[in-house]
Amino acid sequence: MKSICFPFLTLLLTTQWSVCQSSLNAPLASEKKAVIQALDAKKQQYVEVASSIWKLAELGYKEGKSASLLQSMLKEEGFVISAGVAGIPTAFTATFGSGSPVIGVLGEFDALPGFSQDAVPYKKDLPGNTNGHACGHHLFGSASAAAAIAVKNWLKTTGRKGTIRFYGTPAEEGGAGKVYMVREGLFQDVDAVIHWHPGDDNNANPISSLANKSAKFRFRGVASHAAASPERGRSALDAVEALNYMVNMMREHIPEKSRIHYVITRGGEAPNVVPAFAEVYYYIRHPEMDVVKDIFNRVAKAAEGAAMGTGTTMDYEVIHGVYNLLPNQILSTNLYENLKQVGGVTYDQTEMDLATRIFPSLNRKDVNVTDAALVKPYADQSDEAFGSTDVGDISWLVPTAGISSATWVPGTAAHSWQAVAAGGMSIGHKGMMVAAKTMALSIMDCLVNPEMLKNAKEELLKRRGGDQFKYEALLGDRNPPLDYRN
Repeated sequence: MKSICFPFLTLLLTTQWSVCQSSLNAPLASEKKAVIQALDAKKQQYVEVASSIWKLAELGYKEGKSASLLQSMLKEEGFVISAGVAGIPTAFTATFGSGSPVIGVLGEFDALPGFSQDAVPYKKDLPGNTNGHACGHHLFGSASAAAAIAVKNWLKTTGRKGTIRFYGTPAEEGGAGKVYMVREGLFQDVDAVIHWHPGDDNNANPISSLANKSAKFRFRGVASHAAASPERGRSALDAVEALNYMVNMMREHIPEKSRIHYVITRGGEAPNVVPAFAEVYYYIRHPEMDVVKDIFNRVAKAAEGAAMGTGTTMDYEVIHGVYNLLPNQILSTNLYENLKQVGGVTYDQTEMDLATRIFPSLNRKDVNVTDAALVKPYADQSDEAFGSTDVGDISWLVPTAGISSATWVPGTAAHSWQAVAAGGMSIGHKGMMVAAKTMALSIMDCLVNPEMLKNAKEELLKRRGGDQFKYEALLGDRNPPLDYRN
């Protein structure tokens, strides 16, 4: 099932959205203003939490302190915490309210290895930690928690019914933490899911993503002296290289938009020893998960052939697998309207000075520093992006939509030192609050507008081909790889 927008849906969705908009009651407008003001009043608290997680920079499934910070803040606000869910010590839910509808908001908090960077406008390692938040997940978790708290207070003040549930989702960067939470059934009672991601602009376009499956292929041979008795050895590294050669030849014969990339994680210990063990780590991506499954099986067959040809043995461990993201225009259009109300990120003079010092290192001539203040026009098409996310699995079961806000200087790429730096500055904190406000307003709309939720669910069913879909995780029945970052 393709995840792109189907043309025949356009008129239907536009009509449905008009109905949704007209049904929103007037008092909600003033209540939204009060929620925005409440978020502004507590901004410093959320900035402090985000800054602490930024400094911790904990890797996937090792985010114990980061998860605890978010849990503590939510618990103090009256949320009921369920910690260690889905067999993952750092995964949790935080719930407030009762009854339907149930609206979920996602929060991430894992960092990336090798991105140590200080909050300065030039490349400089931060002493004491080799990791860094190069994808801004310290802001992600904090903004989502802020939105959940703001909606909780609105529910209490107004006496409205419904449930807000924050999902603390670890190890998005290659660990697929959300997939195990989906597999555990933690989203079964949810009516809609709202999320966001740090970025270099402000938009709510309903994009898709690439499905992705990864594995470590491990070869075992026979060690021997590489000069005195090479005939006695069977090189595991030869098997890895044979596999890589075959896969690189395969690239000509796979569907367009596929992506295959790998790193040799173990290649031997010394040149004069025939390697008895070698390992290569593969990622396989495509806009459709069925294509990913097919290509992965072909790579696995090539690995078997590499082992046979080199006299070694092979086994592999699936590390993670995620679905492509199913966009939802009903929810995305609502997010866009609220994002326009909130507005983009306006730099003060200090922030402008920092941004203009970072900007030359980006080598971008198609954007301007001041673009952070803009909200991109809504694009009524759902072209796939070229990244992957474990939000994809959720989106096949629950209507799901998200935004991007300008937490980085316009033109900044994710997974860069510039992203880490801006994420540790007030530039990132301002973008975080744009996301928190926008999500809070859309969650409010979801809670008071059953017609919008009904239409969003109908759209999901159309995109995935009706009620016949049966969810099966791409990563199978394996346990969470809690040591995948070791």
